[in-house]
Amino acid sequence: MTEQPALITVSPGRVGLEEFARVIAGAPVVLDPSFWPRVDEAASIVASAARGADPVYGINTGFGKLASKRIAPDQTALLQRNLIVSHCCGVGALTPEPIVRLMMALKIISLGRGASGVRRDVIEQLQAMLAAGICPLVPQQGSVGASGDLAPLAHMTAVMIGEGQALVGGASMPARDALAASGLAPLTLGPKEGLALINGTQFSTAYAIAGLLRAHNLAITALVTGALSVDAAMASTAPFRPEIQELRGLAGQVAAGKALMALLDGSDIRQSHLEGDERVQDPYCLRCQPQVAGAALDLLAQAARTLAIEANAVTDNPLVMVATGEIISGGNFHAEPVAFASDQIALALSEIGAISERRIATLVDPALNFGLPPFLTPEPGINSGFMIAEVTAAALYAENKQRAAPCSIDSTPTSANQEDHVSMAAHAARRLSDMADNLVTILGIELLVAAQGIQLRLPHLTSPALAAVIAALREHVSALGGDRYMADDIARASALVEAGRLPAAARAVLAQDPFPLLA
Repeated sequence: MTEQPALITVSPGRVGLEEFARVIAGAPVVLDPSFWPRVDEAASIVASAARGADPVYGINTGFGKLASKRIAPDQTALLQRNLIVSHCCGVGALTPEPIVRLMMALKIISLGRGASGVRRDVIEQLQAMLAAGICPLVPQQGSVGASGDLAPLAHMTAVMIGEGQALVGGASMPARDALAASGLAPLTLGPKEGLALINGTQFSTAYAIAGLLRAHNLAITALVTGALSVDAAMASTAPFRPEIQELRGLAGQVAAGKALMALLDGSDIRQSHLEGDERVQDPYCLRCQPQVAGAALDLLAQAARTLAIEANAVTDNPLVMVATGEIISGGNFHAEPVAFASDQIALALSEIGAISERRIATLVDPALNFGLPPFLTPEPGINSGFMIAEVTAAALYAENKQRAAPCSIDSTPTSANQEDHVSMAAHAARRLSDMADNLVTILGIELLVAAQGIQLRLPHLTSPALAAVIAALREHVSALGGDRYMADDIARASALVEAGRLPAAARAVLAQDPFPLLA
């Protein structure tokens, strides 16, 4: 039996990416008890407003364009219930379970700030569902990232009140059955609670954080496959020297150059052509790795800062100012920061794949690979070697290039022009998953090709760190002799990339970890 990850106690405003990675891996979440008094105070302010004569948006009025419609106190519960079921308009494929778990955790953090006016019961219902493994079925499509991720969050909230469907232990069932199986009852929503649950950026932010974490892991792995390609091509390591990177001063570039130097340290292949090599400069895909990989790392670091703040933010509407007792309408639900961050991550994913694909193309081309056979097969002609593996990498990079176009500039007004500028953050964040899948395979192909190239350089040997990486590959994929069914090789190599095995293998033999952290 798999042991459940340890419970995380979250303090809103101070939760970091490491905790979010643990939630994605299955850890449940509870609110730090010190935040309950503020939650209670905000809920009391909302309850008073619901009983009052003055109109307060979303508490005793309708929503959006219907904000001028007054709602009687005895219809508050019906108003909130109707809000949820009417907004359950999501379509398309279901959101993966880890993303939904993170979305629920982010909602706990946001509501736990004590500015949304919900009762403890709401947060406790989310906590109990996470602990019990109740995962709402949330369709992926339907949010424009404007008044929050309304449709996806409505599907999450529906399960809390006994509507919709949920996944428990891999089985789909009606929400009421899922709750009952864990000893939970459907929640009756109080004033503003439905609105607080579906306003917010937690769906987009969950996808963006998951994409960010994968992108950083792949950026690190690309340093390993790039170093392998350098040795396979018998390229120069001089462009990676630290004094070059420091003269520019960009943090990502400095870190990338340092990692490449560490990975290639001790390579006999490098020593074998220090003299008598007629080449003056290598192609950009080999020589400019610190500049490209470093720029991608800097983009990811910037996106990480934005998303860490957003994940701890209060993003519903209206907001309760506990200090003054005011309830103020604002626009924190607009997901423009998430859209921009997601577009940045997409650019990084695309460019990491672009330069990797060029390295693959260089290694299979006898005009560029410095003495290796065409397509890296010992008997070209009768064998095609890695000819079509390179084509596959090109096809996947082309898809990522198309998907990297910014989503944040594509506003489509909705809700009778009340929501007349929207962020498209959900589109921006959701596409990161497919882009990361493509990059995993591109890097898997580069791993195969570069390892084959290094094999063909025998008796000269690569560095100890890169030899450890190749050894990890050879546990699953043998060097290519005659042609064989290639799809399985690509799948196995890609699985190693996805699992982070390449950096892990290098770390195991290096005195210090050469890879930059995601701040």
